Amino acid sequence: MLGSAFVVSLLAAAPADAAPAAAEPAAAEPQPSDTEKQFKAIEWTQGPAKVGIGGHAEIQVPEGFAYTGATGAQKLLQLMHNPTSGTELGILTDKDLDIFVLFEFEDTGYVKDADKEKLDGDDILKSIREGNESSNEARKERGWPAITIVGWHTPPFYNRETNNLEWCIKGESEGHTIVNYNTRILGRHGVMSANLMVDPEKLDATLPVLKKLLGGYTFVEGKRYSQYVTGDKIAKYGLSALVVGGAVGLAAKAGLFAKLAVMLGKAWKAIIFGIIALGAGIKKFLFGRKETPPDSPQPPPPQAAG
Repeated sequence: MLGSAFVVSLLAAAPADAAPAAAEPAAAEPQPSDTEKQFKAIEWTQGPAKVGIGGHAEIQVPEGFAYTGATGAQKLLQLMHNPTSGTELGILTDKDLDIFVLFEFEDTGYVKDADKEKLDGDDILKSIREGNESSNEARKERGWPAITIVGWHTPPFYNRETNNLEWCIKGESEGHTIVNYNTRILGRHGVMSANLMVDPEKLDATLPVLKKLLGGYTFVEGKRYSQYVTGDKIAKYGLSALVVGGAVGLAAKAGLFAKLAVMLGKAWKAIIFGIIALGAGIKKFLFGRKETPPDSPQPPPPQAAG
């Protein structure tokens, strides 16, 4: 953390005719890094507040969280050395910068949930592993480390009440565990993805927080899954294919991790901790933290007049 500077002056007696000692030059204020400057240039909406997500949906931002829209989300991903596609609509983060939820919308049309009872985790995982082999070839060409699919952290399951499809694959890269918890929220005209990005060791503890956050999400009037009418565009695939990668996965067999290759690799883990390491400088700017640092000395109580 960026602590405050404290200076203690010791006054010593000096001969009356002695020349006054030259004043010590004031310590220079630490200058913010380029990354911190760019982070501070991002526009954030602090909770509690309700914000729009690309004109498709709204979400309630609770106290202690902040949200940035499409421009800010893409800038933040770039600061984390992650590729952007232009489809990013927003990022929600917490006061400790531990949790990042990335929102993207794919105009697929109405995805039928007829195969909700047929989500075969083994078959889906096999398809993802096949696609991941092609993805590793692309990573190799870019000098990125390969990713190995270990298995499911959370097999795909569908919530009929919320129309949410969720899953989480566990992988490894250069000895590091990597996870990316996926939520797909079905709408009338397409699918909103809400990807949780968090330290793997904090994933299980964060999932209840994620579910509470998404409890404040809703598509805008006219775009909800239940408002489908005959004649609306129908997606060319169902829930199982959506887990594999949707249209991209079907057409190119690129695999689930193709787009998020850097984000899920060793570089992502290093960068997310790099953002957190900026510490109070960013947190104070984003959330206006005013508490006294725990190690800072407290001022003495005022002396009573005597």
